[in-house]
Amino acid sequence: MTSLCRECQQQNIEKPRCPRCGSPRLIRHAELDTLSIAHMDCDAFFASVEKRDNPELAHKPVIIGGGRRGVVSTACYVARIKGVRSAMPMFKALELCPDAVVIKPRFDAYVEASRAIRVMMDEMTPDVEPLSLDEAFMDLGGTARLHGAPPAVMLARLVKRMEDELGLTGSIGLSHNKFLAKIASDLDKPRGFAVIGKAETLEFLADKPVRMIWGVGAAGQAALEAAGIRTFTDLARWEQTDLVARFGSMGLRLWHLARGEDRRPVSSRTPVKGISNETTFSEDTADPDLLEGHVWRMAEKVAGRAKAKGVAGRVVQLKLKKSDHSLITRRHALRDPSQIADRIFREAMELFRAVPRGDSYRLLGVGLSDLVPEGNADLTGDLLDPGAAQRAAAERATDAIRAKFGEDAILKGRALR
Repeated sequence: MTSLCRECQQQNIEKPRCPRCGSPRLIRHAELDTLSIAHMDCDAFFASVEKRDNPELAHKPVIIGGGRRGVVSTACYVARIKGVRSAMPMFKALELCPDAVVIKPRFDAYVEASRAIRVMMDEMTPDVEPLSLDEAFMDLGGTARLHGAPPAVMLARLVKRMEDELGLTGSIGLSHNKFLAKIASDLDKPRGFAVIGKAETLEFLADKPVRMIWGVGAAGQAALEAAGIRTFTDLARWEQTDLVARFGSMGLRLWHLARGEDRRPVSSRTPVKGISNETTFSEDTADPDLLEGHVWRMAEKVAGRAKAKGVAGRVVQLKLKKSDHSLITRRHALRDPSQIADRIFREAMELFRAVPRGDSYRLLGVGLSDLVPEGNADLTGDLLDPGAAQRAAAERATDAIRAKFGEDAILKGRALR
């Protein structure tokens, strides 16, 4: 098989359109029937869930995020055309797209959609490695006999099912390792299906910028550019020993990636090491009431994600970035693991109060680490705080109400700060 219709999965098509369904959405590649490592990335996931649940938003620019002092979580493609991007300050996004509809995140809805997609992936292969709610790696090696179809066909069926049954779209990257599969999934968005074969790997990478490497941020890119490395061709010229001497252990990984090599397996057992959430302010602030409100919102988001993943954490972390970009990090171990927002908030505020006053901050984050299954969470309560159990019970009741009536059904006063 070197060609495939993405609509009806007809194979071995020679004409420009599928002879079975008439669709022009065809994939042609010499290695299409042999590659088995895939990356599926939902298209503008949060915004797509909102548009699915509210058809009136279908053709409108939609931004998911907080108020004017917040940042963009994600934006639909209508808003992206106007320059809106994830992590952009909200005031800047609204300058670029003043007619955008801004929606606060509904994580319960996103988690529910993510779980439905995960069920579909699990039906294809046991080797699914989620990266977040909206993307995952899959290894479909050895599944062709089980399904009576090669991996490419099963992947086309997956995104077709997502669209037909869930009203959500995704893009597929198919290759011979995780590094290239993730790159491929970004090449043809939205509703894309891109393939990078073994034979073309070096030619494909040659002129590509090294910022395509997952995990290379602005600081990493600056370090590479300082060494004269802007493209994969530049990177491939370096000897392995020189890269290791300059970049440490990352140098060895860079040497392999320059040649399109990635031996990491797709693992469904990769543990979640921590959960965190942070926000960058549009203006630096030292206002304690405003900062307390942000600590609460971060704690709520961290707790929501912990509950969605069925975990709890033993360590609460606070992260602050000052006006001069210097970082302050504090952490405190709990007596027993927790996933309760109220508990996370109170611990984070204790850490915040211990930081010397007077500084202004540009970023604030709250995290939870040393994770354990939620069955081990909040078992003993707090002997020094008799009201903790009552607040935890109230929070569980609030979760149930929000799940039924929406995130805004109940708001805490401190969330309005």
